Amino acid sequence: MKKNGKAVARAIADESVPMTFVRVLGKSFFRTTALRCLASIFRNFFFLQWRSALFPWKIPVSRADHPLDESIPFFPHKINTYIDFVAFWIRTLSFLLRHYDQHVRVQVRDFLKTMGELYAYAAEVYSRHLSTTYRPFYLGRLKFISIHTLDPHLMCIPSLHVMVVIRTYTWFEKIIRSFNDDSRFASRIEELRRGAIDITEAVLYIKQHSVNCIPAAMYAMTRYNGELFPPEEAERFAQGLFTRGKNLSSAESKEIRDFIITLYKQFLFRGEEQGPGSDWKIPLLEFLKTLPVVK
Repeated sequence: MKKNGKAVARAIADESVPMTFVRVLGKSFFRTTALRCLASIFRNFFFLQWRSALFPWKIPVSRADHPLDESIPFFPHKINTYIDFVAFWIRTLSFLLRHYDQHVRVQVRDFLKTMGELYAYAAEVYSRHLSTTYRPFYLGRLKFISIHTLDPHLMCIPSLHVMVVIRTYTWFEKIIRSFNDDSRFASRIEELRRGAIDITEAVLYIKQHSVNCIPAAMYAMTRYNGELFPPEEAERFAQGLFTRGKNLSSAESKEIRDFIITLYKQFLFRGEEQGPGSDWKIPLLEFLKTLPVVK
């Protein structure tokens, strides 16, 4: 593809997810790490959540809803954006492997490892205190049926959707910069950052999360890797939310952004208050204890 006579890399969104699975699982260099990643996702999300749904007395569950959620409309068509979060990071691997091949193999394997670690990281909170939100029982689209069937909706704080997309766009930019290609792939860096913001908005538009869940995920990612997602980048990310379209008034969108940034800073301050090397999840667990308990 060329633009003004210059070659332009095709969009990451055009990468093939099935072919990436074949390419990654078909190579022994990636296979073990990829399978461990899948095992972590199953164990720390599906198994833990369903065990908690079937034996609800084992882990407390709180309601994470916030009054600001009511200002965000329910948009069923955003389901496609919401469920794209897995394909989002898989396509990113495909893009890097296609452009850098052998030169990026170690980084891709490390990314697969950290993706599995993210699920285990979030489960440190889930295994101690679960959370849920109000979501409409909407079955007008087939994809909603699968969500209501497969997801007991007990792991809201912190939002894994948001954690995954933050990790993807920040890691991608780091890799691109390591090859001194940030000018060449500037549009692809922005594509991923914008995609991460769109998916974050979608989790609110389809009522799978509350505004409380977003700063919790941002805080988790700063504590997971403060180099990739420092407070400055977290604020920049939050400031990008609800800046396009007319789904919310400018006053409503600003109020939501300000709330997210404020709560993120409160989590961060509480964590810093604990001192260096403190348990990252304490601020989130303390916050969960202040929320109404599901009877």
